[in-house]
Amino acid sequence: MNTKTQNVAKESLFGTHRVLVGWVVAAAVAGLAVGAAVFFRERWLPRVQAAWLKSTGGREADQPHGASDNHDHDHGDGKDDHDHEGHDEVNSLELSEQATKTIGLTTGPIELKSFTRSITIPAMVVPRSGRTEIDVTAPLGGRVTRVYAVEGEAVMPGQPLFDLRLTHEELVQAQSAFLRTAEELDVVAREIHRLRSVAVPGAIAGKTVREREYEQQKLKAVFNAQRQSLLLHGLTTEQIDMILRDRKLVQGVTVVAPPPPQNGDDAKPEHPCTIRDLEVKPGQYVDAGKSLCRLMDFAELYLEGQAFERDIDDILNAAKGGWPLTAIREASSGRRDIIEGLHIVFVDNEVDPESRALYFYVSLPNQIVLRNETRDGHRFVTWRFRTGQRMQVRVPVEVWEKRIVLPVDAVARDGVEFYVFRQNGHHFDRVPVTVEYRDQYWVVIANDGSVFPGDIVATSAAHQLQMALKNKSGGAPDPHAGHNH
Repeated sequence: MNTKTQNVAKESLFGTHRVLVGWVVAAAVAGLAVGAAVFFRERWLPRVQAAWLKSTGGREADQPHGASDNHDHDHGDGKDDHDHEGHDEVNSLELSEQATKTIGLTTGPIELKSFTRSITIPAMVVPRSGRTEIDVTAPLGGRVTRVYAVEGEAVMPGQPLFDLRLTHEELVQAQSAFLRTAEELDVVAREIHRLRSVAVPGAIAGKTVREREYEQQKLKAVFNAQRQSLLLHGLTTEQIDMILRDRKLVQGVTVVAPPPPQNGDDAKPEHPCTIRDLEVKPGQYVDAGKSLCRLMDFAELYLEGQAFERDIDDILNAAKGGWPLTAIREASSGRRDIIEGLHIVFVDNEVDPESRALYFYVSLPNQIVLRNETRDGHRFVTWRFRTGQRMQVRVPVEVWEKRIVLPVDAVARDGVEFYVFRQNGHHFDRVPVTVEYRDQYWVVIANDGSVFPGDIVATSAAHQLQMALKNKSGGAPDPHAGHNH
């Protein structure tokens, strides 16, 4: 082989070697690029997906797989338009454990449930006329010698309240006459018994016996009339029987707490009543019928709703159908005391001429929440509901089936847009939703695919999340912040 041929062979060998080295280097670079792309996919993949959705208008199924465009996502203000399952820096927020506790954030799953659309009507707790207030009056005229109870004390039926020493002259005379007649009846009865027990027939004329029997009948008539007179004066049957048994006049009476007025199905288990308006003191003279104190029976009250004329039909429909109502009382720290299962008792037949309000009344059962007893034996109770309290009554109007229902604090509003915050790992992604109905307690969201049953969303503090997201993205501050108008 000559020198020229050898040189050509060497050059060919070196060229082949350079080609192989080039292919190896290219393969290595490509491998590194693929590895870097896989490693950093969380940074570039969302942008590609967002660009693809934006360019196709969400119709990715109509485009061939792998198609993409090269649109830049930067709008010049530092904000990127993301709509994907990853973490969108503009519409996603990560909270620390401390921030979650500070704003009182709670979460819960979205469920399809029935929703009862209701109207909310202001109401006030009022007493039941003829049931809540009970006047305790003096049965007889006399002097108050002892007061057992104190203002505000809880007393049971039959518990002593006052001692009265009887001083009314007419009552004293009536008792004296009654006792005298009773003694005369005893004398006549013994005389008749003696005359009838004579052993010798004919020794005593029958006329004499008959005269004693007529006299006994007359005394019995007077006795019965005097007994009725004492009852009308205020003595009880037990006190009259005591006069006959002990042959002594009643010198004083003890006034006890009467049982609450009850009738028919209204009968309730015994429960304490509270003393109000203690109007007498020891040593005071009172006439028969004088008010000594007033008892308040708080075991059951009324909610007096004040409806407007436009709500009359809805209230009548609820009353006719016996639909259960819900009462809401604002409690401390923003909590709500919810009372369910209430029913309308009656609707007033007159409209208030001044306020143009129609009143309706809802039965409100009560419960004792606190009991206390002092060292000297006086007992006090505190009821859950008290007259004069302000509440709100929710009257059902119609029922919607299979709706997404969330608390009102789970939805944030920004202009004409409404948002919920869906939990995505440690982040909360802001999702726009369509609101079908909204009141002061609940929000009904359209089931249009923006969120799905089973999604975990923030059920409170949505407004705080919205403000934090706007501050994070450099949104314009609230123009009213820091100003008092």
